[in-house]
Amino acid sequence: MSKSTGNFRTLRQAIEEFSATATRFSLADAGDGVDDANFVFETANAAILRLVKQLEWMEEKLAAESSLRTGPPSTYADKVFENDINIAIRLTEKAYKECLFREALKNGVYDLQAARDEYRNSCGSDENMNHDLILNFMDVQTRLIEPICPQFAEYVWRKLLKKEGSVVTAGWPTSNEPDLVLKSANKYLQDSIVLMRKLLGSKKAAKKGAQVTAAPAGKAHCLKFLQSKFDQQTYRFAPDAEIIAELKEILQKDGQAENIYMPFVKFKKKEAISIGIQALNLRLPFGEIEVLKSNMDLIKRQLGLEEVEVYSASDPDDVSKAGPHASLLKKNPPSPGNPTAIFVTR
Repeated sequence: MSKSTGNFRTLRQAIEEFSATATRFSLADAGDGVDDANFVFETANAAILRLVKQLEWMEEKLAAESSLRTGPPSTYADKVFENDINIAIRLTEKAYKECLFREALKNGVYDLQAARDEYRNSCGSDENMNHDLILNFMDVQTRLIEPICPQFAEYVWRKLLKKEGSVVTAGWPTSNEPDLVLKSANKYLQDSIVLMRKLLGSKKAAKKGAQVTAAPAGKAHCLKFLQSKFDQQTYRFAPDAEIIAELKEILQKDGQAENIYMPFVKFKKKEAISIGIQALNLRLPFGEIEVLKSNMDLIKRQLGLEEVEVYSASDPDDVSKAGPHASLLKKNPPSPGNPTAIFVTR
């Protein structure tokens, strides 16, 4: 907001127009970066919709909690969601300690709710979601948002979750050590499904493929260089200007076109900041075939396929099963993290 553009609001005016909860939400989202710390009206309005929708979802699930799947978390989707909750707890705590309230909102609200939505899609139906995980999500979400939206959190804590005492004195939620390999594996799975969906929609062959092998030479140079510029304690890289200048010099010496690798470098930097140094490994820390085979039902449901088969491009017997379609592997050779999808009709 600014006086010069005529959208100035006093604190009282903002509370009367948007409510105290939405005002605090928008104020938390206003800082952290180098951009102007403005109170954005659209953010306040969006906060109202988001929190009301969250309340409705919680009420719906609590009313029908007997229909949720019972027992300890056991499926791949369960483990991924549980891991995402653990990651949100750790990152949100770190953000609050550093007074990075926008980052706390991102990790403790936006990312955590996105993980919930992904879990729901992975399960296929509400009945397949784990009862204990859903209740734990509600508990954790309420505690993480409490420093920013205490009125909202207190209502959920007492009225919906029926907890004793106040959420303010409930303490910070406990978490297990996050499994960053599982985080990386799930990102690979979700990215692969997106890629396959695009290919299926356009009826084109995949551009690249997947197997657990070393990265191509150019990408390997980039990954080794990024490893040297990454701080594992703070999850931060050296300044962009320094990275770009040195990387250009390295690629020029190797005769590599820098414009081809810069998008790859940008992507790997973002991934490393999210999941850690393992994003820069020359080999994937998980078995791609195992991840895909464990989620064939999800792939079929997401893409509307009748059947899914997963083969290794490095196994001659598997390649022979592709029949005449095996030529696509030569035109689009596999690389780590990018599976080749071949669609056929029978």
